[in-house]
Amino acid sequence: MNEHNAQQNSGELAKTFEPAGIEAKWYAHWESNGLFRPERPDAQPYTIVNPPPNVTGSLHIGHALDNTLQDVVIRYERLRGKDALWVVGTDHAGIATQMVVERQMEAKGDKR
Repeated sequence: MNEHNAQQNSGELAKTFEPAGIEAKWYAHWESNGLFRPERPDAQPYTIVNPPPNVTGSLHIGHALDNTLQDVVIRYERLRGKDALWVVGTDHAGIATQMVVERQMEAKGDKR
């Protein structure tokens, strides 16, 4: 029995967080319950589609918050039995993004 299991059984809180053990446990749970299956014919569909952050500005904590909230919602809906899909980073404005990046590269003297 490892330290994590001993503490879990005794009700103690671990002094450090060890994500590998926690993630392995929950990954196995999700696998064994078929929660990664892309299609469940009896499930109601639930989808979140969002574009990547706009490159015209700097990334900030709001971007992380938005992605975290969407991750929580999609996982929650999947656990509720819905056929949940989160399509991250779909970009309808690829040309605008490319132009911004090319201008930034040009300003630095870089070439495509």
